Amino acid sequence: MLQTIEISKITKIDDGSIITPKGFSADGVHAGLRYSKNDLGIIYSEVPANCAAVYTQSHFQAAPLKVTQESIAKEGILQAIVVNSANANSCTGEQGLQDAYEMREKTANQFNLDNHYVAVASTGVIGEFLDMSKINKGITELKPQATKDAAVNFQQAILTTDLVMKTSCYEVEIDGKIVTIGGAAKGSGMIHPNMATMLGFVTTDANIDSGSLQEVLKEITDKSFNQITVDGDTSTNDMVLVMANGQAGNEPLTNKHPQWNEFKAAFQMVSEELAKQIAKDGEGATKLIEVEVTGAKTKQEANAVAKQIVGSSLVKTAVYGADANWGRIIGAIGYSDASVNLEKIDIYLEDICLFTDNRPQAFSEETAKAYLENDQIKISVNLGVGEAAGKAWGCDLTYDYVKINASYRT
Repeated sequence: MLQTIEISKITKIDDGSIITPKGFSADGVHAGLRYSKNDLGIIYSEVPANCAAVYTQSHFQAAPLKVTQESIAKEGILQAIVVNSANANSCTGEQGLQDAYEMREKTANQFNLDNHYVAVASTGVIGEFLDMSKINKGITELKPQATKDAAVNFQQAILTTDLVMKTSCYEVEIDGKIVTIGGAAKGSGMIHPNMATMLGFVTTDANIDSGSLQEVLKEITDKSFNQITVDGDTSTNDMVLVMANGQAGNEPLTNKHPQWNEFKAAFQMVSEELAKQIAKDGEGATKLIEVEVTGAKTKQEANAVAKQIVGSSLVKTAVYGADANWGRIIGAIGYSDASVNLEKIDIYLEDICLFTDNRPQAFSEETAKAYLENDQIKISVNLGVGEAAGKAWGCDLTYDYVKINASYRT
């Protein structure tokens, strides 16, 4: 849930994107890494931008993540992010690391930047080497612009098995200035982020230092990107990157600023919207599932139970089959580490009570089935032990998920 604050000055920009914040541009081209679609993209800030990032906690962090971490560690500033799809450049040893450095250097030279002002991201098949001749040629063809078409070109370039582009944009008034936050993301399979093949990119023209930006990103990631799951698999390339170039002209934002919570709320709206779009576009998915857990002992336990339920293969298949089998929800709660009061637990499917007071409730199977045939499903659980709440998002598990992943490389 968003914090209970005044958010009347926060506005959703329906046609906004990563280039809507002042001073940002983007582009995407077909470099030839895949047959026909765009596969190489860039986000560019006209001035150096403060930055923040969170990364996968996989033991096998891909080469681009290592290079990006090195870039950010230098000054906490970025001016460009170059991204390729089709190939993750992961588990590729020293050659893969050198290729990621080469991507960074080629981009820096192309746009007359210091190397460490460039971040690198890759997504796609693990364990294959990049075709650097195609990458390098593609970088020379990138022409960032602040247009809707350019934003679409970038958004297309980062997709793999995704069926739709993911984008979100909100603006909020800070110090009498309009601060805009835009985002783009990709993700459809191997989605079970654990960040302290999902990629998220956020741009903002807010005036905020890197440390404060990192604080916001970490907090909001735990409420959004880390609360989605498609298949329980965490990628080697998961990363969320944020650039803030200060072009809005507001007073510096820190946690002491009187409108700090308004900025965080807008940031959460962007992140949560992107996260839900990823969950809805899960490989083979037909339904978005939201699980809300209340009555938990702590926020962490609420989030953990919500993600455990939405990540349960049995829950996911039951939703796919429009089967109101609440026993599968009970099963997912039961193997969690959270505190639960068996005498007070409630389980609802939207407004249909399935289980309460440790007893099954009479409900219409026909009504429940009709509800489960919708494309957005909400499951609510009250653990009955406290006041904390949390949410998680996922999707159903279908035959098509198996088909897609059985032939991913072919």
